Amino acid sequence: MIRRLLLTLLLTLSVTLPVAANAPVVALEDLRPQAEHRRATRLITHVVANYHYRNVALDDALSRQILDRYIEALDPTRSYLTQADIEAFMRHAERIDDYLRSSSLDPLFEMFITFRQRLRERVDHATALLDGEFDFTVDESIEFDREDAPWPADEAELDELWRKRVKNDVLSLKLAGKELDDIRDTLRKRYTGLYRRTAQLTSDDVYQTLINAYTTTIDPHTAYFSPRTSENFKIRMSLSLEGIGAVLQSENEMTLVREVVPGGPAELSGKLHADDRIVGIGQDAGGEIVDVVGWRLDDVVDLIRGPKNSVVRLEVLPKGVAVDGPTQVIEITRNTIKLEEQAAKGSVLEVDGGLKVGVIDVPTFYMDFEARSAGDSDYRSTTRDVRRIIDELAAEGIAGLVIDLRSNGGGSLNEATELTGLFIDTGPVVQVRDSQGRVQIERDADNGVAWAGPLMVLVDRNSASASEIFAGAIQDYHRGLVVGEPTFGKGTVQNLVDLNRFDQSMKGKLGQLKATIAQFFRVNGGSTQHRGVLPDIVLPTVISMEDHGERSLDNALPWASIQPARYTPVSFAADTLPRVRRDHEQRIHGDAAFQAILDTEKAIKEARAKTAVSLVEQTRRAEHEQARREQRKRENAIRVARGLEPLPEDEAEAAGDDEGDESAAHDGLAGATEEDEDDDEGFDVVLDEAGRILRDWIAAQTGDDQRLVDAERGSAPPLDAGAPTTGAAARVQ
Repeated sequence: MIRRLLLTLLLTLSVTLPVAANAPVVALEDLRPQAEHRRATRLITHVVANYHYRNVALDDALSRQILDRYIEALDPTRSYLTQADIEAFMRHAERIDDYLRSSSLDPLFEMFITFRQRLRERVDHATALLDGEFDFTVDESIEFDREDAPWPADEAELDELWRKRVKNDVLSLKLAGKELDDIRDTLRKRYTGLYRRTAQLTSDDVYQTLINAYTTTIDPHTAYFSPRTSENFKIRMSLSLEGIGAVLQSENEMTLVREVVPGGPAELSGKLHADDRIVGIGQDAGGEIVDVVGWRLDDVVDLIRGPKNSVVRLEVLPKGVAVDGPTQVIEITRNTIKLEEQAAKGSVLEVDGGLKVGVIDVPTFYMDFEARSAGDSDYRSTTRDVRRIIDELAAEGIAGLVIDLRSNGGGSLNEATELTGLFIDTGPVVQVRDSQGRVQIERDADNGVAWAGPLMVLVDRNSASASEIFAGAIQDYHRGLVVGEPTFGKGTVQNLVDLNRFDQSMKGKLGQLKATIAQFFRVNGGSTQHRGVLPDIVLPTVISMEDHGERSLDNALPWASIQPARYTPVSFAADTLPRVRRDHEQRIHGDAAFQAILDTEKAIKEARAKTAVSLVEQTRRAEHEQARREQRKRENAIRVARGLEPLPEDEAEAAGDDEGDESAAHDGLAGATEEDEDDDEGFDVVLDEAGRILRDWIAAQTGDDQRLVDAERGSAPPLDAGAPTTGAAARVQ
């Protein structure tokens, strides 16, 4: 979390460069704690002291840790502040606890203002360096991993750091095929954009960052949400919002329409299209149109969102029209938008031999809490969607079912429990122990199941929280087979506390606190915390689990155990599992596509392990060419495995424009390369192998093919798999 907050800061700090005249700039004198911040601080410290699962005293020792995390959030690369700045900050090291208890936050805001001024100086310096020349034959390198580096002693040392940084930025774009004038123009825009976004950072943003330095010192999942962040969290949980249905991004001072949401007001109007640029926004039929060029994206989104059936007017620069070309004003009536990309989806996978396997992709555990509380009988939830999809897949004659939880980071605890109930008759799903040591058991009380046939849960290193609850429960009940990587290991319960409930006079300005209040325990008594869920069949990976997941986070709770709950596992032929595992291992050993994925992960791991890059052009070109050839080799291995023609080895690499040498990459076992998207659609190496494992497991349970026949008729007895459980009416992020 601190990393994400840090990126927010680094992309939003003020410098002395020109900014669009109309952009909302925050004056330095306005970066001060507000009354709502002081009130929120009193409430947050009270909630943490009295209700947090971990009893941690707010004292001088914790104060020093909070300050360290706040400084890390401001300048994690140690590229803006000097040793003298840090020494000035450290005079407050044993006073942060006093500031928080008394809600006297001015010293922390002053630290941020100092950082903002230092960043302004650095961006001014970087922009001036662009007018000079660089010698790319000098044998020197740049260290880009400075997390543990000494703080720069003075401005001269900072100047040298930034000389190398700008030189690296120029070289990266040169290697991407850009001319020098274009490079200078691109980097000026990049550095100016850093200023522009910084100048728009508000006191709310600063407060959220500093208070999260406190909360994440307690544990990595306790966090404060500003009112704006709270609204976005609610949207993610409900999968709906009221607006026009457009995905936006900032590009060159303008708001670009990246895509329109299918079925949303924008698409149905036929007036707004992908790659249009929004330059002005007006409310209702006659409201004044506000010029939003140079605005922060969040502020633009706030103007576009609005209540259902209200009208918003957009001044648009259509796709393909020059920046100085004619604009047009369009009118769209807002409506409720369903964010279907995060909803559960079903498909049928045909395994070798023609066996049909149903696949349900569950990206998150969602529930529209507000709609359910309001009595809406048609409220949206993961369990409701999955039940419907199971019926649809069963009608297609599937022999088994895969619940795909890869990269599912969690969501609603209640949904994890109810989803488990679709596959077990009745019984406990998860045990939840609170800060007082009291254990509550969350149960599935509904008789019957939605799917009684063979079941697999597919997980990876990013399957967390509610995903681990579901996977652990399925595993403990022997209800299905868990396949994939060891999961993330987040076994704590967070409750979302609306601070506005405690003080109506603040009129919704206090935000929310997501606080850790309890810990999950599986029905077998073990926790999902720290260790995660170990699959029954572990897919190979080159990533060390000790460097990933909960076990790699600062201040994470340790693993623990309690007494098992009383539950009745399903019987299954456990002695057949080694054979299925052995067949899988032999199969992937000779699978070129699977090995190509592992090779890609190995390359990503090696790239991330590098802490420095050469600033010699010839060296960098050779490294780029070698990396390109190796990547093409891996891509072709996958293509050949799919029966496609390999791509030419000497095909020119697509030119990019950006941020250096780090390639965007997947964080888990992935299925296909990004080239030739039409060809790659629907191809997933890991899912294909999961289907084969499920086929082998079905056959192994009886030792003959009759099991497959019975399964296709829906009469097969349940099998084995794994996951933990859920409890309490809380939400897990």
